[in-house]
Amino acid sequence: MGINITPMVDVVLVLLVIMMVSSTYIVSQSLKVELPKSASSDAAVSAPTMVTVTKDGAYLFNQEPAESDEALSSLFRRAFAENPDTNLVVTADTAALHGKVIHAIDLARQAGITKFAISVSRD
Repeated sequence: MGINITPMVDVVLVLLVIMMVSSTYIVSQSLKVELPKSASSDAAVSAPTMVTVTKDGAYLFNQEPAESDEALSSLFRRAFAENPDTNLVVTADTAALHGKVIHAIDLARQAGITKFAISVSRD
């Protein structure tokens, strides 16, 4: 007759689904940025373009320093030219000035990028 393994396969698949749903993907960053807290957030976008605003007001584009506003704007234009459907994730330290974050978003909009997300850490 044999052993019926259907219930065991069902349990393993349910455990696999639970693990996939409950796991979070953490992108390790070489620069430590203290993120603001939020009770809710949107799902992560695939292959996003990242801009980071540090507490001293410096900009990082995909973890590489942008030396000036013109350099950051040029990087935004290049990212948009490569992919017009570019998703920009803005990560800012809690001590970063609000105006610097808005300025980065404004530069991205001028380059044609229209999809934005603000990175936060969950409570």
